[in-house]
Amino acid sequence: MPTVFAHAAVPLALGGGLGRRLVSRRLLAAGVVAAVLPDLDVVTLYWGIPYSAGLGHRGFSHSLLVAALAALIGASAHRALRTGFAAAAGFLFVSMASHGVLDAFTDGGLGVAFWWPWSHERFFAPPPWRVIEVSPIGLTAFLSGAGEVLASEARWVGLPALLLGLGLAGVRRVAAR
Repeated sequence: MPTVFAHAAVPLALGGGLGRRLVSRRLLAAGVVAAVLPDLDVVTLYWGIPYSAGLGHRGFSHSLLVAALAALIGASAHRALRTGFAAAAGFLFVSMASHGVLDAFTDGGLGVAFWWPWSHERFFAPPPWRVIEVSPIGLTAFLSGAGEVLASEARWVGLPALLLGLGLAGVRRVAAR
């Protein structure tokens, strides 16, 4: 799995690129939370649920169904997020769904259960595209290889996110003229 830094890059790039008129600071913060939320499923490992189970790591919490449900629940607070319902739902869905997409591009793990509960099959990006170095689970394991993981994320997530944000901001500026 990528780290919380990489998962936060997608909503930050989108929010920065689309601007505060479309993505309020509160919605941006909610998007960052939504983007890292699926990895709370690591607690299931401590509960004895196998990684490969539907309720295991990269299982249900990484599915598109859970992303859609979380987006709808989050969007119900659209007034507090200072945006419309549809904008909140769309931004939160993309933010949370991006988590599984990034995980599918890692070089480790068991894949992502995008279609849970209809299918427990797990998916990865095609082999030449599995370029993000997987971050080990657990603080001690992460700290021992943090440099390599963060360098991989900077290259494969940070740089594309930066380019996406700058591209969206450029389009927004041209459209405003």
